[in-house]
Amino acid sequence: MKLPFAALTSAVLGAALSAGAQQQTQPELKVDSSNRTLTVSATDNVSVEPDQAILHIGFVTQPQDAKGAYAEGTRASNAIISALKQAGVAESAIRSESQYLDRDWTTKLRKYTLHQDWTVKVAPERAAEILDAAVNAGATSSGQIEWTVKDEKALEAQALDKAAARARANAEVLAKGMGVRLGALIYVSNQMSAPSFPRPMPMKAMKAANAAPEPLAIEPHQVSREATVYAVFAIE
Repeated sequence: MKLPFAALTSAVLGAALSAGAQQQTQPELKVDSSNRTLTVSATDNVSVEPDQAILHIGFVTQPQDAKGAYAEGTRASNAIISALKQAGVAESAIRSESQYLDRDWTTKLRKYTLHQDWTVKVAPERAAEILDAAVNAGATSSGQIEWTVKDEKALEAQALDKAAARARANAEVLAKGMGVRLGALIYVSNQMSAPSFPRPMPMKAMKAANAAPEPLAIEPHQVSREATVYAVFAIE
């Protein structure tokens, strides 16, 4: 049996609306006189000074035969680690990230480069000093710094607590403005923002004829976390 055009259009539209509703991340609420609810969404954040800096330190050798690249890489690797330890960095704070011998495809000659990278955890106030020591020892692909805190969970909990308090306050203001009383919490969900990190900053090893140059002027930036709370309250 063929449906009239108007009925067919309504059926298609209804199916489209139903599919769209299923894609929503928040619960679908029935809106009528028997379901008296109030919905709010609130976002808040917390920013603190970092108590830890994670330096990304590494090097890449000049293109040469595989044996020569490995030999140069070994020398550079030992020199950088020695410089870090002499600067007072604990061995437990240095972790290898990657190390590999790679073919240099920019030339038809069989040339290779050795790549090696580490992460180094230090106090924020020592970041420039330690980075300077590594670069002067031969770290040629270094400079990325992650400013962070040792207890990230506590920072996230603070952001979530502030967002929850804001959501509750917004609900109370909205209920008062609408002339109703705020009832029990029916549903709540949250979302936490992911931390962002800077991109790597390639650097060349610095060699001075007389005196070594001053370290880079590096200023730590605050560590932030942002939380969003979605809540549904009953109204009386």
